Amino acid sequence: MAWDEWEQLKTEALERRQGDTRMQLNQYPADEGPTGAPPLPSQTGDLKVTQRDLAKIGSHAHTLHNQLWDRARLDNTSVGKAADDLTTQGFALGSGLREVYNQWSTQLDSVLDACAQIANHMQVTKKIHAGDEAYIHRQMSSIDTLDAGFDERTGPPGKHNPIYGDKKK
Repeated sequence: MAWDEWEQLKTEALERRQGDTRMQLNQYPADEGPTGAPPLPSQTGDLKVTQRDLAKIGSHAHTLHNQLWDRARLDNTSVGKAADDLTTQGFALGSGLREVYNQWSTQLDSVLDACAQIANHMQVTKKIHAGDEAYIHRQMSSIDTLDAGFDERTGPPGKHNPIYGDKKK
């Protein structure tokens, strides 16, 4: 291939690309930073949830559950009775109202169950993580004690232990 032919092909390719209105992604942009690697947790912060956070979530879920139970249930209303009355009187609206009543009750039960599970889960999570934290602390403390027992130094760090004799001999 001659040089002129190569230059002509490059020019045609450039013209085709400039006339193309479609978007083309050549690559995903690299992360900002010196290495291009994702940031370390020490730079962005670790995920931290306190017992107060868990208690607050559980409390809100419990409050929502109670409010829905008191205000959103149709069991103590006359909606079901009205649906039955309309149906017996021959109105098609009665079966539609019954369907809405049933759907509302089913969906409300799902939301109430979810709120109860969230509230209970936060209580259980709080207890489990407190136990895990205590266990890890005990394990780490025993490792420190064990390490201290293997320290054979009798003097300050960097000095030769005289128990092993003179280095020069």
